[in-house]
Amino acid sequence: MLGIEFTAYQKLWRLAGVDQIHVNGIQNKFWESDDSVVKSIEACLKPMAGGYSVLPVVSSGQWGGQAFETWRRTKTIDLLYMAGGGIMAHPMGAAAGVAALQQAWKAAVDGLQLKEAADAYPEFAKSVEKFGNK
Repeated sequence: MLGIEFTAYQKLWRLAGVDQIHVNGIQNKFWESDDSVVKSIEACLKPMAGGYSVLPVVSSGQWGGQAFETWRRTKTIDLLYMAGGGIMAHPMGAAAGVAALQQAWKAAVDGLQLKEAADAYPEFAKSVEKFGNK
């Protein structure tokens, strides 16, 4: 709807000096496809103008459950993963929400599947119960 592809759009912002750009998120709550999100993350991480990348900001209805597909598709932890509701709405409280998000990313990077992570981590298991059937 902007009339410009993200790969070009992000270059303009990077030339203006930004150091992070919102890229939406895998399995996000808006219209953007996962393929488009992955392409946007890759564009941000590609060095430009002297070798600098920009930090992709992943959000839009994120919780720990999307960490597995995000990791599988991008193989990077060089991103800002915003999960406000995924943290604040955790049934065990915000601290458990943070722990659950950390557990999910650790499990994803370590090669575990979502179910294995839920079996291993009680905080993440509660996240799966709350957010996993949507």
